[in-house]
Amino acid sequence: MLVALAGGVGAARLLAGMVRVVDPTEITVVVNTGDDMSLHGLHVSPDIDTVVYTLAGLSNPETGWGLDGERWTVMDELERLGGETWFRLGDRDLATHLYRTQRLAQGAPLSQVTAELASARGLALRVLPVTDDPLRTRLTLAETAPGFAAGSEVDFQDYFVRLHHSVAVAGVRFEGASTARPAPGVLEAIGGADVIVACPSNPVVSLGPVLAVPGVRDLLEARRDRVVAVSPIVAGAALKGPADRLLVELGHEASAAGVARLHAPWAGTIVIDEQDAALAPAIDAAGVRAVVAPTVMRSPEAAADLSRVVLDAAG
Repeated sequence: MLVALAGGVGAARLLAGMVRVVDPTEITVVVNTGDDMSLHGLHVSPDIDTVVYTLAGLSNPETGWGLDGERWTVMDELERLGGETWFRLGDRDLATHLYRTQRLAQGAPLSQVTAELASARGLALRVLPVTDDPLRTRLTLAETAPGFAAGSEVDFQDYFVRLHHSVAVAGVRFEGASTARPAPGVLEAIGGADVIVACPSNPVVSLGPVLAVPGVRDLLEARRDRVVAVSPIVAGAALKGPADRLLVELGHEASAAGVARLHAPWAGTIVIDEQDAALAPAIDAAGVRAVVAPTVMRSPEAAADLSRVVLDAAG
C-alpha cells in the first residue's frame, strides 16, 4: 500500500501520475485541511477539492484548481449586489461546497463527506483529510498590507488569495492542531504503508499542518526509512506559489537542500531535480539520501515517470 501526504497543485499532479503506475485501490492520500475556510456559510476545502478534481480529470488545466469549463454566473451576480467575491467560487464548484456543508450539518464527519465526494467523482483511491477536527493555518504578516497592519495574524486564504501571497510573513501557526485528532484511518494507513510519499507540496503551509496533527509526525519518524519526499523547490525557486519565499522568511534555505534539512527527521530519501544535482552531497551530509531525476511535471506522462522514480527510491 502507498500513502501520499498531499496539499495543493504539485501534489495533485504527482498523484495524477501515480495512479498510472500503481493500482489506485492501493493508494491512500492524506490531505492538508489547514487551508479550509468558511465562506458564504459554506465549508470550503481547497486542497481536498484540488486532489479530487485533478484525479477525476475535471480540474482547470490553466489554474490547476477549480473545475474545467467553469461558469461564474453566481459570482458575477454577487459582485453586482456588492457581496464579497475576492475568493471566487464557480457555479459547478459551488455544488461541491453546498453538498459538503449540508452533510457536515447533518453530522457526518469531514472524512466521510470526502469519501462520498471522491466516490461520486469516480475515484478508486482513498482520500482522507488529515483530521475531522477544525485545523486552520494562520500567518503573521511582517509588513503592512491592504486592510491589514504589520503584525496582524491572518487566515491562510487571506494571505494566499486576498493578498496574492505577496506580503512577507513573520510566523506561521496551526490553530487547533494541539487538540486535533487524526481522521479515522490516517495513522493506520501510515503505519501499514509499504511506501509513504511526501508530495512536492509547500513544506510550511501544505505539509506543515499535516505534521502538526498529533501522532502523524511521530509515526513518520518511526517509519522514516519508508518515506520518500519530492522537493517542491527546483533551482532555488518554487514552481508555483510562495514556498521559496516562505522558507527564507521563516529562516530556512530556499533550495532542495533546505527542504531536505527540514524533512530530515521524518524522511529518509528525497527526490531532487537534475538542476539541483550539485546539492546531492550536502543533502546526503544532512542524513537524507538524495535521488536525482527530472521532477518538473509538464505532462501526465512526466508525472508517471517521476512516480516510478519515487517507487524505485523506496525500494
